[in-house]
Amino acid sequence: TMKVEQISVFLENKPGTLEHATRVLKEANINIRTLSVAETVDFGILRLIVNDVEKANTVLKDAGFRVSKTPVVAVEVPDKPGGLHSIMEVVSKEGINVEYLYAFVEKSGENAVIIFRFDNPEKAIDVLTKKNFTVIPGNKLYEF
Repeated sequence: TMKVEQISVFLENKPGTLEHATRVLKEANINIRTLSVAETVDFGILRLIVNDVEKANTVLKDAGFRVSKTPVVAVEVPDKPGGLHSIMEVVSKEGINVEYLYAFVEKSGENAVIIFRFDNPEKAIDVLTKKNFTVIPGNKLYEF
């Protein structure tokens, strides 16, 4: 599949919660490939791309965290001015909405990689591939 499985962990807004989540992953020998932390008034959302989605999901739930899995799309962004805009233009023309995005930590060759949460990931993958953008499948991304 061209989609990437992201894990979302709901964190109470109090000291030590994020440390606890990262400790659980460390103790399970899970490697975080990239992450994003978003904050709301009541809780934070830790979004993770890890090298072992199922194991991470299990150990976090066992540790008492609320966890959900979300399909996201990893796209190589041309490393030049307007690179991100070229992707936004394609999906926008097709009526696809970007709910959020964040950068992938490592580079794939010369290009940056961005993780996108689209409201219609299948359609986004289809149109981006047709326009010759590189969509990176989950199994490749987890191993970068």
